[in-house]
Amino acid sequence: MLDFANVITLTLLHPLQSIPVRSWVFKKDNVIRIGRSLKNDVVLYSAVVSRHHVEIRRQGEDWVVVNLGTNGTYLNGQAVEAVPLMDGQVIHLAISGPKILLNIQPDPTELILTGGIDVHHPSFQEEHQVEPSYSLEVVPSPGSSPEETTEVDLHKRLMFPTNHPV
Repeated sequence: MLDFANVITLTLLHPLQSIPVRSWVFKKDNVIRIGRSLKNDVVLYSAVVSRHHVEIRRQGEDWVVVNLGTNGTYLNGQAVEAVPLMDGQVIHLAISGPKILLNIQPDPTELILTGGIDVHHPSFQEEHQVEPSYSLEVVPSPGSSPEETTEVDLHKRLMFPTNHPV
């Protein structure tokens, strides 16, 4: 099966009004680092944010937030060390620190390739557990002996829907 990546969008929210202040988009990263250090992917200048405060890590098809900061990382008001993330959650860096909205969506360029269908959604995978089927015919090359043959693929059933006839 193809490995479809998610697009991760991190949005820094205004501390009082919860409106977007700045956003970062990550397409192919497996680890996103957030903190005060310039070595992070997202650099936040706040006294309560540690140099290396938090990491968002890909684990299989899921994403996990991992606290590295001394002032803690909070999800839904609860201090966390390492927990799975879902689309739409807000991460707080320290109890009174910056708030980051997390959006996890399939890469839209890959959705175009699959006709707008999220092939990683469990309902799609349950309905379409189809192994690719191949029909092979052995065709000797002109002027060659039977030992020097080439296998030719006569029919290959696609695993993902397309708008084009096959």
